[in-house]
Amino acid sequence: MGSPWKPFLILSVISGLSEFARAVAARPMSYAAVLRMRQDSSSSVLNSRSRPRQQHSGGLVTPGWPAFSSHPLSALSLLSSQEDLRSEESEEFGPVFIQEPDDVIFPLDSDEKKVMMHCEARGNPPPTYSWYINGSEVDSKTDYRYSLIDGDLIITNASEDTDYGKYQCQVENSYGIILSREALLQFAYLGAFSTRTRGDVSVREGQGVVLMCSPPPHSPEIIYSWVFNKFPSFVAEDSRRFISQVTGNLYISKVQPSDVGSYICLVKNAVTNARVLSPPTPLTLKTDGVMGEYEPKIEVHFPTSVLVAKGVTVRLECFALGNPVPTITWRKINGIFPKKARLRKSQAVLEIPNIQLEDSGTYECKAENTRGGTAFKGHLLVYTLPQWVRMINDTQMDSGEKLQWECKAIGRPRPSYRWIRNGLPLTSQGRVEIVNGELTINKVQQTDSGMYQCVAENKYGAIYSNAELKILASPPIFVPNPIRVIATLGKDVSLECKPRASPKPRITWRRGDRRIQPSKRIMVMRNNTLKIVNSSRADEGNYVCRAENQLGSAEMTAILWVKEAMRVVLSPSRVEVTVGESVVLSCKATHDTSLDVAFQWFFNQKPIDFQQEGSHFEYIQTVRAKTSTVDLMIRSILLKHAGKYGCRAQTSADTVFAEAELLVRGPPGPPGVVIVEEITDTTATLSWTRGLDNHSPISTYNLQARSPFSLGWQTVKTDPDPVTGDMESAMAVELSPWVEYEFRVVASNAIGTGDPSAPSRKVRTKEAVPAVAPSNVSGGNGRRHELVISWEPVSEEFQNGEGFGYIVAFRANGTRGWKEKMVTSADATMYKYRDETFPPLTPFEVKVGVYNNKGDGPFSKVVIIHSAEGEPREAPSDVKAYSISSSEIRVTWKPPNPGPGKPRGYEVSYRKEAEQEESGEKRRTVKNETSMVLTGLEGNSVYLMTVKGFNSIGQGPASAAVTAKTRKSPPAQPPSNLMWIQEGNNISLSWDPVKARDNESDVIGYMVLLKQEGRGHIQVTRTINPSTMLSLPEGGTYIIEVHALSEGGEGAFSTQVRVVTSSGVRAKSSQCSVHCPTQSLTWTALILVVLVPSASW
Repeated sequence: MGSPWKPFLILSVISGLSEFARAVAARPMSYAAVLRMRQDSSSSVLNSRSRPRQQHSGGLVTPGWPAFSSHPLSALSLLSSQEDLRSEESEEFGPVFIQEPDDVIFPLDSDEKKVMMHCEARGNPPPTYSWYINGSEVDSKTDYRYSLIDGDLIITNASEDTDYGKYQCQVENSYGIILSREALLQFAYLGAFSTRTRGDVSVREGQGVVLMCSPPPHSPEIIYSWVFNKFPSFVAEDSRRFISQVTGNLYISKVQPSDVGSYICLVKNAVTNARVLSPPTPLTLKTDGVMGEYEPKIEVHFPTSVLVAKGVTVRLECFALGNPVPTITWRKINGIFPKKARLRKSQAVLEIPNIQLEDSGTYECKAENTRGGTAFKGHLLVYTLPQWVRMINDTQMDSGEKLQWECKAIGRPRPSYRWIRNGLPLTSQGRVEIVNGELTINKVQQTDSGMYQCVAENKYGAIYSNAELKILASPPIFVPNPIRVIATLGKDVSLECKPRASPKPRITWRRGDRRIQPSKRIMVMRNNTLKIVNSSRADEGNYVCRAENQLGSAEMTAILWVKEAMRVVLSPSRVEVTVGESVVLSCKATHDTSLDVAFQWFFNQKPIDFQQEGSHFEYIQTVRAKTSTVDLMIRSILLKHAGKYGCRAQTSADTVFAEAELLVRGPPGPPGVVIVEEITDTTATLSWTRGLDNHSPISTYNLQARSPFSLGWQTVKTDPDPVTGDMESAMAVELSPWVEYEFRVVASNAIGTGDPSAPSRKVRTKEAVPAVAPSNVSGGNGRRHELVISWEPVSEEFQNGEGFGYIVAFRANGTRGWKEKMVTSADATMYKYRDETFPPLTPFEVKVGVYNNKGDGPFSKVVIIHSAEGEPREAPSDVKAYSISSSEIRVTWKPPNPGPGKPRGYEVSYRKEAEQEESGEKRRTVKNETSMVLTGLEGNSVYLMTVKGFNSIGQGPASAAVTAKTRKSPPAQPPSNLMWIQEGNNISLSWDPVKARDNESDVIGYMVLLKQEGRGHIQVTRTINPSTMLSLPEGGTYIIEVHALSEGGEGAFSTQVRVVTSSGVRAKSSQCSVHCPTQSLTWTALILVVLVPSASW
């Protein structure tokens, strides 16, 4: 019987493995794991060669359909290509780099104490690797610090003294040796500053000064900054202060008293980001006077000759000391100053990004002040690394031939060339001639085979071009052998003879035992192909090609069969259908019964993809004794399906192609370009060219227009109406003046409406007098003696021209003459007219018209609008105020007498009697209320209050001020010494009386709050005595609070009393805010001990 723990043990193991897998996934992989993964992932890459090779051919095969040749030897070609593929997979070749080593900067303080130099190559047989440092071979067998994993070199405990230098990877197999580019290994580090105390630097005010950084040992470059007095207060660079990123020094052109202090140089390694601080350098001022003005002196400048690589960013520094502070300017002598150049750090740094050859030249920086000027010039020279223009490629040659290779590169300075064969220098000697980048080997031999490298180099770098030279030497070989060729009766047939051999063999043909003698019908071509013209059954048989060279001979047999020609009929040859219908095209082939036939359908000379076009095309095949038939069903035909359909029938003997035409009737295609020939204010004359009728005559055209004011394209009225299918011009009418339109044309026929034409160019109709008057003319409101007139503005679509505006006409009701006012803004919606003579609510007749540069348009209908009633004229009356509590006062009033200027609400202003009017506060009623309670006031204080009415026009006069005094504040002392006795559900509660202070309201009673815990309902009991009797409705936990009542409001709450009730219980207790917490904590501790007797302390 198995152990019951086994299932749990298995689950534990699985869980542990899952946790381990997650943990491993979260951790970074070691380089060994990465290398193993790279081997696996690159295995597919290693099976193919990326280096271009001569004498290599390939073809394109369409997936899902066999590739056929148009001549009878297609089967031979197919077998040959398959054999070439197998040969390519097993082909042996020399090493080819996949990855060459790159320059490496290794931080000496890195936790990973290993440097890895990458190198990877492929070849067949697989290559081996070795490494060189500064020209000497690395011996990984005797020096434990070096190890090789595949082609990668790993250096353990690397140090600058022993491992700095140039590394080169050598790759070798039986076909030769190649060398990689040289990769530089550098080490990044940052030492510490000397701890020696730096002396004071003392200068006069106005004098220039240079504070030296003296950086510690480092590699590579570092970034400089300076700290003033304490970190992180950095020195800000400006026209007076400059930090050189070349020397690291701090330059102050003119010292000021604010510069006095302690300066610390901070350097940062650009690779490791490590930082170190120098000892402080104190800067003090001398007391023997102030430095006078003096001319500039350039302290920082770029070298007289600067060499930079093409494409990098160049930074040239120039800074001067002087009093006054000098100004720096730059120029390029005898050349155009680069537009891309930027001036940084108050023009002390000239920065030229992505520098090019044309940026070379002499640059000058000039420092000037009022005392004089000085300048510095330096020449900037741009160099370029070599770049290949022509490279060498793999080459296969027969013995005795002449090899000519040329490699060519460009660079500045001009690169030189050297040649390497199998890792060793190659020089002109005997059959080998080398002239710069040209290599010639006369009468190549087997010993010349190997790996060749052309190296182009200048003083700034080198590049390598690699190629393999194979010298072929083999007797003739035929693959495949024999071959079978099927020809068509009466057609020409070609039998190829292409052996693999080096040197080239001599070819002869025979049939049976008799050598073939050339004739008019049977001939041997220059490429050794045997051609038979007008083949017949008599030509069937075996043909033998013999190839022979000095290394041997071989024969290939070609078996020829001649078959009857195939006939193909495609029906119907021409068919017309309508969009949406279906049709079947049938392709019937009559052929030799011994041959299989394959079909393929084409549409406009392109093969039909039945998977992609499956919704419209279906392939149906029927096979009988001497005939084979395939049908093409085309469903739900679209216009795009019109065209030529081809059926290709193919056997191993011949190929026959037949075509049929499918015409699709459908809605017309889009008309041609639409041209606007003439435009007026309301019409546009359009012309267009006919589009495709799609085999159904066009019956009508529909003209459409689009403007910024329309919802998309809209059909427009035309002249003539309708526009018939034989027309190519019409007029769009009833357009809006001064509107920008686009036009298009849509054609229709008996089948439907086609796609629209492309839009015409945008055109604007001519201007015209406005024809639409403003709508919704109304008014009212406004200030006293104002007439406010408003309207909805006329849309831009109906303004009909420039200079659009409004004419506002009005007159008092019963008068004759109209007053007219011009409003020039097209977006205006209101006009205000003020006249002190007319009373409020005077009725006016009003109308609003329109105009533009072409003239005046129509007026709106006349409406009656009253002038404004104005703001309230009278103050509220009978204003009263009285105190509610220590923080509240109620204010009441009566509204003013009815009349113009009726209030829409009231505003109450209030302030303390001793305060200024400006410090008062204001509150408004929500509606037309006649009372308000002011809250948040101070107790025992006198307040002044006024009330005024307001409406949308403004405010009325304020009422006379009234006063009211808030009551004294309620007692701050809460009830204390609460005592309670519980008897069943009844509680007898008592407490010490609360005594009010002189500035507090007298106590007039008490309020007791009773709340059951967990419920929201509160029971309130009021009493004038310091005791009361409470009845608890049911068992549970109750909370009791007591606070005093006064005219000033409610006083502070007492400490809460918590009572737990159950039937038949009599209890007595007391509670105070000072002493009871100790008892409570004691009981709490006791309860914890009782409830948790086994707790581990």
